[in-house]
Amino acid sequence: MLVTFKTKAYADITMFGDIALAMLKMMVHSATVPSAILAEDVPVALNRLTAAIAKEKAPPPKENKDQEEPRVSMAHRALPLIELLTAAAKENCNVMWE
Repeated sequence: MLVTFKTKAYADITMFGDIALAMLKMMVHSATVPSAILAEDVPVALNRLTAAIAKEKAPPPKENKDQEEPRVSMAHRALPLIELLTAAAKENCNVMWE
C-alpha cells in the first residue's frame, strides 16, 4: 500500500503504507486512510512528529558486511513529510492523505 500526503502549499509526498502509518501515529493521529488534518491542527502534528523523530534518533548502526544496503532511518524518511507539514503550517493549509 502507498499513502500520498497532499496540501495546497507543497508537492504531493508518497510513502510506503507502513512508514506513513508509523508517522501518523507519531503525530498522535488516527492511522485511517484516507483522512486529513485541519490547518489549525497542522503545527501541533508537526511538533509531535519532530519530537518523536528526535527521540528515535540513534547513532547509525555499524555496517555489516553481510548487509547489502544500509538501513534508512525514520528521520530521513520523515524529511519530506516534515517539509510538507512546515509548508502547510506556514500557508495555513489542510493536509490530506489517501
